Amino acid sequence: MSTNPPDLRPDLAPKARLSDPARPGQPTVGMVSLGCPKALVDSERILTRLRAEGYGISPDYAGANAVIVNTCGFLDSAKAESLSAIGEALQENGRVIVTGCLGAEPEYITGAHPSVLAVTGPHQYEQVLEAVHDAVPPSPDPFVDLLPASGVSLTPRHFSYLKISEGCNHKCKFCIIPDMRGRLQSRPAHAVLREAEKLVENGVRELLVISQDTSAYGIDIKHATDRGHRAHITDLARDLGGLGVWVRLHYVYPYPHVRQLIPLMADGLVLPYLDIPFQHAHPDVLRRMARPAAAAKTLDEIAAWRAICPELTLRSTFIVGYPGETEAEFQTLLDWMEEALLDRVGCFKYENVAGARSNALPDHVPDELKQDRWERFMRKAQAISEAKLANKVGQRLDVIIDEIDDDAATCRTKADAPEIDGNLFIDEGFENLSVGDIVTVEVDEAGEYDLWGRLTG
Repeated sequence: MSTNPPDLRPDLAPKARLSDPARPGQPTVGMVSLGCPKALVDSERILTRLRAEGYGISPDYAGANAVIVNTCGFLDSAKAESLSAIGEALQENGRVIVTGCLGAEPEYITGAHPSVLAVTGPHQYEQVLEAVHDAVPPSPDPFVDLLPASGVSLTPRHFSYLKISEGCNHKCKFCIIPDMRGRLQSRPAHAVLREAEKLVENGVRELLVISQDTSAYGIDIKHATDRGHRAHITDLARDLGGLGVWVRLHYVYPYPHVRQLIPLMADGLVLPYLDIPFQHAHPDVLRRMARPAAAAKTLDEIAAWRAICPELTLRSTFIVGYPGETEAEFQTLLDWMEEALLDRVGCFKYENVAGARSNALPDHVPDELKQDRWERFMRKAQAISEAKLANKVGQRLDVIIDEIDDDAATCRTKADAPEIDGNLFIDEGFENLSVGDIVTVEVDEAGEYDLWGRLTG
């Protein structure tokens, strides 16, 4: 049992979990999956394809004939982490195939690690498979190597990420994701719903909807209707809400049509939770970021959402120390936070990223000032979180159980996404509970980021 402060890297996905023992003589592949939940879904798809071809999935370096490292290239610190992971895989195994966002810069990887077997870019599934075939020829046994209907999952059985689109049409100056992953490419709504149905059939109790821009889903295909399902986020949310499981929306930009989602949350079809990347509050900083500069209107939107759905939880991420950020602009952000009272907040200190247009902006903020502003921002966010959680003491809440150990059952409320938000702990009478159960608790204690409760009934 461990308490859970907000992650300093809110772009990180939960750690991949592998438990698929190989048969004797079966060729095996290991996977190191870095970066965001979207990358984790890519890893699951790669492993599902390999599993269908007869490969075993190794949970460690020693048991693998080759290792795939799915990299992140979001920030320079993430790139360094990816290079470190590649180096570790080379040292521990020696046969390494690199894929993912950093794979869009193959010379960057091979310059540091010339002995990697192959480098492929993000969601280049066929190229990854070809590289694995070259390194470790398949040897399927048709009587043994049957692929489960649910495919290979790198998350616990009771929740799963559901990716609805690739790419992004935004041109934020600090971001190179559109360069790595391309423009928006939405999946047909019927395909998303069919995948969700299969996940639910196989025991998933919570679907986490992800993309680079969930609000924009379907714009590129003109919100096409196919097999009775329309490619629009409101329609998709309503369809998913009919499956009888928790549905959580991530990466939602505050377009005007987002307000159409709030009644679905008030009615219980989808969780009353929005993950919105506001990034900043001062209009001049937002303009320098090339993002919509309507912070005041955003406060009005938030008030309107909460009027419709008072239980709404808002999560966001912010950047402090963006080039040109003045003390007055930063203070505007703190003041905005005081008004917005967001429930869950993550924060980045601005970093240059190779290829980002923000690198060329004037008046870069010194590192020590970035650190100071980050600490001040997090103190503000922590105080807001602590006050909001204190108000939940005495309330009855539904929670989903993620983990059970000798000390407690670690759970999440509807207000908490895996890994990046807080937990609720049941430390008495939890012995008969199981991972994936959804139970009702009464909150009897609150901390800065986490809750404690006891079972009711």
